[in-house]
Amino acid sequence: LKEENAILRSKINKLQILSETQADKMRKLEKKLEENKIKEEKEAQDLEAMVQHVEQNLQLMTKRAAKAENSAAKLRQENAQLQAELRNCRLEKEALRADQAGLAAARQNAEVALQHLLQVTTSSRASIRQLLSGAESLQLIADLLKSIDRISEVSEDGQ
Repeated sequence: LKEENAILRSKINKLQILSETQADKMRKLEKKLEENKIKEEKEAQDLEAMVQHVEQNLQLMTKRAAKAENSAAKLRQENAQLQAELRNCRLEKEALRADQAGLAAARQNAEVALQHLLQVTTSSRASIRQLLSGAESLQLIADLLKSIDRISEVSEDGQ
């Protein structure tokens, strides 16, 4: 009985040691489990924060995309207006070139008319000189004829 009692005590001691060892293991596992829970909660919070950050970025990107689309539409409209302005400027430029060509032709016509006027003026001056010369000659002849008439009158009176 003593022997059995000693064996049972020995078994009890072994079981107590085993129980304590297992209790230590269990405490360590519980501690590890708690650490893992805390770690998972932190990771879940980090993931949640990351998801919120991504959602905010998506909202910002959506706003930027909308602004970019509005800007692009405005730029397209402005581009169309500038294209129309460019066409109008080109048409105006062509009209000005045509006017310039007409102006050049008018200048050339004016130059030709001026040359004709100068020629007419020159020939008119020559004609006027000839007329003056002829008038002077006629005046001289008239004076001679008067003188001859006087001489004839004096001759007739004195005979």
